Amino acid sequence: MQKTKVHIIPHSHWDKEWYFTSSRSKIYLIKHIKEVLDVLENKEDFGFFLMDAQSSLIEDYLKYCPSDEERLKKLISEKRFLTGPWNTQTDQLVISQESVVRNLYYGIDYADKMGHSMPIGYAPDIFGQGGNMPQIYRHFDIDKFLFWRGVADSRLKQTEFIWEGDDGTQMLAVQIPFGYYYGANIPEADEEIIHYLDEKISALENKASTKHVYFPNGLDQAPVRKNLPELVKKFNRLNSEREYIIDSPENFMAEIEKDCQNLPIIHGELTEGKNSRIHKSIFSSRADLKQANNKIENFIVNILEPVLSISYSLGNRYPHEELAEIWKLMFANAAHDSIGACNSDSTNRDIASRYKIAQDMSENLLDLNMRLISRKIDHNSDFSFNIFNPLPYERKCVTEFTAYIPEDDFRIFDLDGKELKYVIKEKTELTDYVLSQHIYLNPSKKAYMPEKVYKAKILVETGSVPAMGYTQFYIDMAKKEKQKVEKEYQINEIENEFYHITFEANNTLTIKDKKSDKIYHNQMIFEENGDDGDSYNYSPPRKDMVIRSSDLQNTKSEGTKVYKSDVENVLKLQLNMKVPKDLESRSKGINSENFRLNIEVSLRKNDDLVRFSVKADNQVLSHRLCVCFDTEIAGKFSTADQLFGIVQRPVYLPEMKTWEKEEWQETPVSIEPMQSFVSLHDENHGTAVITEGVREYEIIGKKYDTIRLTLFRTFSHMGKTDLLYRPGRASGESIIETPDAQLLGEFDFSFALTFFEGSFDNAHIAKKAKEYLTPMPVYQFSEFLNGRLIYVYCDEEKTLPQKYSMFSYKDTEAVMSAFKKAENGDGYIIRYFNPFISKTVSIKNNIADKAVMLDERSSTESKNELNFCEFQTYLLKL
Repeated sequence: MQKTKVHIIPHSHWDKEWYFTSSRSKIYLIKHIKEVLDVLENKEDFGFFLMDAQSSLIEDYLKYCPSDEERLKKLISEKRFLTGPWNTQTDQLVISQESVVRNLYYGIDYADKMGHSMPIGYAPDIFGQGGNMPQIYRHFDIDKFLFWRGVADSRLKQTEFIWEGDDGTQMLAVQIPFGYYYGANIPEADEEIIHYLDEKISALENKASTKHVYFPNGLDQAPVRKNLPELVKKFNRLNSEREYIIDSPENFMAEIEKDCQNLPIIHGELTEGKNSRIHKSIFSSRADLKQANNKIENFIVNILEPVLSISYSLGNRYPHEELAEIWKLMFANAAHDSIGACNSDSTNRDIASRYKIAQDMSENLLDLNMRLISRKIDHNSDFSFNIFNPLPYERKCVTEFTAYIPEDDFRIFDLDGKELKYVIKEKTELTDYVLSQHIYLNPSKKAYMPEKVYKAKILVETGSVPAMGYTQFYIDMAKKEKQKVEKEYQINEIENEFYHITFEANNTLTIKDKKSDKIYHNQMIFEENGDDGDSYNYSPPRKDMVIRSSDLQNTKSEGTKVYKSDVENVLKLQLNMKVPKDLESRSKGINSENFRLNIEVSLRKNDDLVRFSVKADNQVLSHRLCVCFDTEIAGKFSTADQLFGIVQRPVYLPEMKTWEKEEWQETPVSIEPMQSFVSLHDENHGTAVITEGVREYEIIGKKYDTIRLTLFRTFSHMGKTDLLYRPGRASGESIIETPDAQLLGEFDFSFALTFFEGSFDNAHIAKKAKEYLTPMPVYQFSEFLNGRLIYVYCDEEKTLPQKYSMFSYKDTEAVMSAFKKAENGDGYIIRYFNPFISKTVSIKNNIADKAVMLDERSSTESKNELNFCEFQTYLLKL
């Protein structure tokens, strides 16, 4: 009879930060890796060590110990010191698709340069697995998956299965059923070892469908067990009916692949918290940090990389190194604990600092490259503006930008002489500040200097902006017309070509969809309630109060005003909600604190989005704020975007009735993640909510007809015990208080709403979301600004056209995920995905020279059509 083969995997799960800071982690990482190197070099029978599949740990180490590079390269090349494929072990549910892809790209690239990247999707502690990850893994030539969290034993009776992604891609998967720390504490006395092995290995054998079991020897920041080879010899002597070896995940998975048969297939995302907590509501922990992440991810991918590509096509340098630094700052923050914000306040301040650096670098890279282009273009005015379109088709829309404008009256024109409608939203005089900063590098050249300068926020209705290119518009002061500013009205309704909106006496919106004549009541209901949870889980108090803005007894609306212009109508209002100041007051039913919301609801010209901006002045402890939209559709499934596609989730999980009896680790709540939007719809019509902020929603209501978008939640501790939604032990350190997580102060939230007739697929919601999250950046070229304000620049020969398009491809309904210069060579990478539920999208063969894998090097089959959740990467040679 074949013996059980116990593959003992020595490893350390290395959180780069958690309740401790990254600085502490780095100091101990240096000690740890030096010990591992010494052990591997001096003990041939210590065959392998897994360094958590995060190549950034090697980068961090070599910053301080560069003399060890060759030692590491030798051991990594020999596949004894194991690293890759990740840069950091990223979250897969609220991190953007391009962030996940770049994380794997940089992780594999660095590990390969060091000698070898482990070709296994190793995810020992990530809080749930994205439903399209199999396709992403396979596009990096990774066909095996090793993980812990996300599958309940009621669905999976064994550890081995086939994981099928939402697009149909399959890969071999093995669950580490009792966690990556299961074999960490090995006794050394003979009598204890016998009992230990019988208990531990028997449990693994009962779960395995082959004679191979995975026995991880390690835990968080665990030191290497130097005498492990001696212990393994003792195991084989004391427990001869099994074979014990020190092994690697690669060897283990190869053995499984040879011996497994007729494996069950599990489809889609893995987010079940029965046997291992996945902390579903971690999506809204520290909303401020989540917002920062989402803003920068969208900025890099949607705006910065395409504009850098435009700049490169015109002869400027493409900043690969700077972008790599920005991405690696984002990867550090994308690690499961870091993006989860389930950390100490000190650690979360480090995370915020990395976001600040990433944002500053990104914004300045964009500014520089827009300037490099703009200074080589002839301009029609002393107040000229170059507007850039980062999408592969022409766009016309109302665009917001900041400008330095004169006091004189003016009109705005495009290059074709067409007058553009605009409105000045706000302006501040900065004459002395701006003009005193001017520097004359060439005193012989006379520059126009306005008498007065105002910094202004302007909305302009652009003309047609070329695909993946730019055009120009300018201020003409010779053709005077009084500056366009908003006009104030004491009314309670606004409208545009698509909607008519009325603010009702009960503080809700009634929205008439002019396309269908359908009227939607009870829109924009703000819902405030307590949060007795911690940094890992939202959990309602056992004695809660739910306060809604539609409840006139608890809410007061003040200062409702409407501002109208040629390009936008805005409804401004203030809601003052009386709410409990803390959980104790909430349990007693005492509403004593004023919770103020300043709200703007806007309709732009020719735009079918209702845009919301909410400023919350939060002085209340341990609570949650959501906003609700009644769709009037009794939903069975919600539709949201996920990594490279669409996911439909049941609005109610059957296990919500049985979780206590089945002793789940946490309540199986239907709080769900998204990338940018969520929709409820039927065959005839639907509603979608698009967010720039927290990527979390829930479908509520007696008929499951209401979309509830989380704006923020606050809490007092990193970890708490015996929560209503998570019984038992704390997930984090219960003694660590997190006063920063109470989010006291003012915070801004932006989101949008749209209604549609017909099917979800015909509404092109993913395209609307992409455009909402891809504003067209504007650069002002005015000689009087040349100086310290923007860094002074020299005169340049005017060699570039006033209008330019580097690439255009409108002949597809697929949505572009990325456009960037290829990491190697002179080509460009463009990536598309199918944004629909049931429609296929065509991609013409002449779009590119070839289709490539996500590694940007390996060729793959070029598909003429993309089916559900499929994506394709192309290499362009323009």
